[in-house]
Amino acid sequence: MLALAAAVGVILGGTLLFHHFTHETWMQALYRAVVTSSLTGLDTVPQNNSTRLISIVLVLAGLTIFAFIATILVEGIAGGIFTGAVAEQRRKRAIAKLTDHYVICGYGRVGRRVGEEFREAGVPYVVLDFNEDAIERAREDGALYIEGNATNDEDLQESGVAHAKGLVASSDSDVDNLYITLSARTIRPDLLIVARASDADVAEKLRRAGADRIVQPYSAAGKEMAALVLRPQVAAFLEVVSVTGGADLQYEEIVVTEASGQSGKTIRNLRIRHETGAVIVALRKEDGTFDTTPDPDAVLETGDVMIAAGSSDELRLLEELFAPREPVAG
Repeated sequence: MLALAAAVGVILGGTLLFHHFTHETWMQALYRAVVTSSLTGLDTVPQNNSTRLISIVLVLAGLTIFAFIATILVEGIAGGIFTGAVAEQRRKRAIAKLTDHYVICGYGRVGRRVGEEFREAGVPYVVLDFNEDAIERAREDGALYIEGNATNDEDLQESGVAHAKGLVASSDSDVDNLYITLSARTIRPDLLIVARASDADVAEKLRRAGADRIVQPYSAAGKEMAALVLRPQVAAFLEVVSVTGGADLQYEEIVVTEASGQSGKTIRNLRIRHETGAVIVALRKEDGTFDTTPDPDAVLETGDVMIAAGSSDELRLLEELFAPREPVAG
């Protein structure tokens, strides 16, 4: 702004002086001032000392202004001001294009672990945090991020929550997680929300605020440590068969849709184990109840969610078995 103001001032001053001493028209004086101060040359050789002095001053002023502008550009590029602005616009456009992604509100120890799992699973996510260290960590992880407060509705909407598949409220503050849950539930009544709580009382408040799932890290850690002491072999087995236990055994949830053509059939009729190698370990009915030991004669209905276990190839075959069928031309 200073450089532009100085340039305008020099041109206007030169125009007035040229008009006064050369008795030229205003347009001719303006033209002479522009070509002189911009260092593009002189329209005609000055005829007297006054115009020569004015030309010298304009040339020196032009040199000073252009040097000042060049310094600003060099400092801006070296400091990442302009490149940072371009990168920020590119990042915001990438976030605006996302659909069915996840939003991590709070990129502390828990949030970073969630992000790591998302990256391993290959699912898109956006980090929303105001802490400089958290933003720097998200940048190092190559994650899309919004530098803002998740308790602010505008920042929450900027993360693309309106088109998101789920949200993780993983802030270290229970109060922030409560506000985040309330705001997200207001924006998206059907959004899957998983929130972090420090104790059972907070968990109950989060549940009332609209959280679908609540995780208590301290309680979960205590239970796991107790299980390792009391039932070490069971704990070792669960670690092996968990998602993080390796690629040999993974879990997936598959929804039974009308388009799949498998609704109304039983697990035995579909020969799921024989055809895919995967095992149906649980069945969630549309009313929310779970059948943790589904019978082979259990009928699969539209809206049921199968919890399946198997290798990545076996689960892929199972997904293909329940994929929407293309209509056959008559």
